[in-house]
Amino acid sequence: MNYNLLEDMGLGGMDLTYLFIALAAVTLLLLILKFSKLSKRYQKFMGGKNAKSLEKDIMGLYEDNKLIKASMEKNHKDIENLYRKLESAFQKIGIVKYDAFNQMGGQLSFSLALLDENDNGFILNSVHSAEGCYSYTKEIKAGLCDIALGDEEKKALDIAMDL
Repeated sequence: MNYNLLEDMGLGGMDLTYLFIALAAVTLLLLILKFSKLSKRYQKFMGGKNAKSLEKDIMGLYEDNKLIKASMEKNHKDIENLYRKLESAFQKIGIVKYDAFNQMGGQLSFSLALLDENDNGFILNSVHSAEGCYSYTKEIKAGLCDIALGDEEKKALDIAMDL
């Protein structure tokens, strides 16, 4: 089987030398264009600088990079410190107002639960009566209390724990 690509393209009588010269010219033209673009980029990069000023700029960038890394490390430590402190801060609050005695009105008594992230804290119960106001606290550890809780105290604790 005899297959001739140039004949199929209608270029059967053409001398291959001309084809190679044309391909070489196109290749040379593409190389010149590519070099021109590269040259423009190089000129833009250098921007009137000599080797000494370029070295100074690179060293400045290196120093800036060191400062940014040091700043990032400090910020990371500060954030970890804040998270540690925030863990023990009161974050959860539950309050229930109620009438301690039927003859009193206006719901002047209350139970207030204050808990940290780990459900540790206390419940403050303030009972208002005609004779005065009395306040009591009960310690909460991991959401539990060693002393029995009243209905209002339990409700305030449930609100704080989102139960």
